[in-house]
Amino acid sequence: MELATIPDRSVADLSGTMPVPAHVAVIMDGNGRWAAARGLPRIAGHREGAAAVRRTIEAAIRQGVGWLTVYAFSSENWRRPAAEVHDLTGLLRHYLRTEVAELAANGVRLRVIGERGRFSEEIRGELIRAEQMTARNTRLNLIIALSYGARSEIVEATRRIAELARAGRFDPSTLDEAAFGSFLATADVPDPDLVIRTSGEQRLSNFLLWQSAYAELVFLDVLWPDFDATHFAAALAEFARRERRYGARPR
Repeated sequence: MELATIPDRSVADLSGTMPVPAHVAVIMDGNGRWAAARGLPRIAGHREGAAAVRRTIEAAIRQGVGWLTVYAFSSENWRRPAAEVHDLTGLLRHYLRTEVAELAANGVRLRVIGERGRFSEEIRGELIRAEQMTARNTRLNLIIALSYGARSEIVEATRRIAELARAGRFDPSTLDEAAFGSFLATADVPDPDLVIRTSGEQRLSNFLLWQSAYAELVFLDVLWPDFDATHFAAALAEFARRERRYGARPR
């Protein structure tokens, strides 16, 4: 299934009628339950989940979202049975080989955050190739979180700051939130305005904990393989109804 060619505007475009989040982050949950409900192996749910990613990319472009981050593989996912991890990494390799050209053609820039060193050399090479092939695109910034965990990200940032300070290359008295953020994997990425989680679960599961401090959270009962443009638009409509005060008093 290829990513459809996306026009610049469509009837589903809400950007002219309501505020659209600049950055949407998605916790894609429910692949396994989707497969189990149909008596299928878990890999079938993951394959359908990949199709949902394509639909979400298309929807994000249509709605005028500039940044989309998807939680594809958490650092905790390595604890899953070896057969499932093998299937997931194989699906990732297939996606990178078959979909990147379509992403590039549609103006999507792909970037990866997470511990990519835990993947095979072959997959690491595919990740570099995908990032390089799409590096000049500006229509949508797609960030894939792979082997990612927010606590590890924060610990690693703290370690780097401590090492620089010990070497006399950083003055701890100058450390503030902006400076700390510059040491995170998302240093040049705007914080997410909206975090969507599917499957009915209501938690962040170690995803963008620092960056999501003031994000609006929308939890949907739909399982990820069934997620489509209608669900994406509904989440954006809910975002538009929220009053974002950042700690200030209501207007």
